[in-house]
Amino acid sequence: MQEAIRKAKVLIEALGWIQRFKGRYVVIKLGGSTLDQPDAVDSLLTDVVFMSAVGMRPVIVHGGGKAISAAMTAAGIEPRFVEGRRYTDSATLRIASQVLVTQISPGIVESLQRHGATATALHFQTENVLMAEKLKLTDTDGADIDLGHVGHVTQIDRELLARVCSTGTIPVIPCIALDENGYRLNVNADTAAAAVARELNVEKLIFLSDIPGILTDVGDPESRLSHVDAVTVRDLIENGTISGGMVPKVEAALDALDAGVRKVHIVDAAMPHSVLLEIYSDTGVGTEIVG
Repeated sequence: MQEAIRKAKVLIEALGWIQRFKGRYVVIKLGGSTLDQPDAVDSLLTDVVFMSAVGMRPVIVHGGGKAISAAMTAAGIEPRFVEGRRYTDSATLRIASQVLVTQISPGIVESLQRHGATATALHFQTENVLMAEKLKLTDTDGADIDLGHVGHVTQIDRELLARVCSTGTIPVIPCIALDENGYRLNVNADTAAAAVARELNVEKLIFLSDIPGILTDVGDPESRLSHVDAVTVRDLIENGTISGGMVPKVEAALDALDAGVRKVHIVDAAMPHSVLLEIYSDTGVGTEIVG
């Protein structure tokens, strides 16, 4: 009986949050090492189905860098990175497209459906959501940096996403975009998720990470910042507290906040049901960033 009462108290705690977020969009970025952990992915997708069932409108944006690198190695192509971005020649673009669109996206859709949800993959082979233009970077001398077929998202099909979500369907979007001429471009999944969140004016943008949030001491999980504002985050980047692969994720979060997203969350993908705990509990388990 006590266990039943405890479960009822958990539901009552969640009730206020469920009522508050009903009908609101939430974008979840999935990728990186998370995709190599089947149990973590299954837990995450269960959370997403729960959100949909209680009236939120979740949208999944995903990458797949490790799977792409593995497929390139199998094809005898050495992955190359320039300025922290994957150099994408024509062969790499074909492999990335195949991995993301014909392997990872269908796998996520199938898992969501297995948990009782309606889901669909939206990309250049079905209905395209992400529009982009070629990303142009320069080095310290002002010379152009060649990244190949790499782009940055300039626009999304908001009407399409709104229509799909209005039917209770969960959109799954891989990080391959089309330019104005219909050519494919490889785009960063973090910044793509931020662009989708910006255009949908979402309630929350959630980044799944391999650490429990922003840490003031990268070696100490107990140093997690539960709640932090954008000014403090910029200071932490400046002084090197936030470094390495966390920087582009956090910068994408700041861009989303600047564009009107209300809150950005960074949570540990390995923790079971971390997304539900972060959204529907009073304490949270990751880092909440506000403007």
